Amino acid sequence: MNVVVYVEGPADEAVMRTLLRPLLERKAQLGIAIDFFEAPSGNKKASVLTKVPVAAVNILRNNPLAIVIAVPDLYPRNIGFPHETVQELRDGMMDLFNRTLVKKGIDDIRLAERFHVFCFKHDLEALVLSDPEALRNRLNVESLVPTWTIPVEDQNHDRPPKRVVEDLFREQGMRYKGAVDASLMLKDADYRIIAERCFQCFKPFVQFLENLGLHTM
Repeated sequence: MNVVVYVEGPADEAVMRTLLRPLLERKAQLGIAIDFFEAPSGNKKASVLTKVPVAAVNILRNNPLAIVIAVPDLYPRNIGFPHETVQELRDGMMDLFNRTLVKKGIDDIRLAERFHVFCFKHDLEALVLSDPEALRNRLNVESLVPTWTIPVEDQNHDRPPKRVVEDLFREQGMRYKGAVDASLMLKDADYRIIAERCFQCFKPFVQFLENLGLHTM
């Protein structure tokens, strides 16, 4: 089984490979290859939302053992098509996937059973904020009092988690570099603990990966 996971950018890809390594290795031993890919060219979020459903149709119809997963950020809202909530994002991507099936004359609803949409709420940095001890160590400060909403996935569109992290770095005279810093902060984290703290959106994605091979698709 090949599982193709599309995320927005290099930070998302790097963190997922690092944080989920134990899970990915366990699945590989079962013959399930899970790999992460950056969004196609253009606006990264728009690419995931509007190009990945089309690419998924081509992948799935040519490989009956493939699964395609999209994991964009919920922030910023209304990119690609109107949406503010997780459900609106998911519905919009599934609608585009189904319209692509019709456009290509593919009459096989089983393909939709192998295309799945999750998201980071509101962005990848929700995972960073869910591990304040790792964040404190990276910032090299003695203490860190959370200035963000807990649970962190309730942080909002007006000040998404990435902006919180950027502000914390800036206060220490540092510049946050997601592809480097996020991976370093989460490299020793237990993905299961992170999933429990980000239970609204990240946990369902983790659970889906954990269940691969345990049930039929």
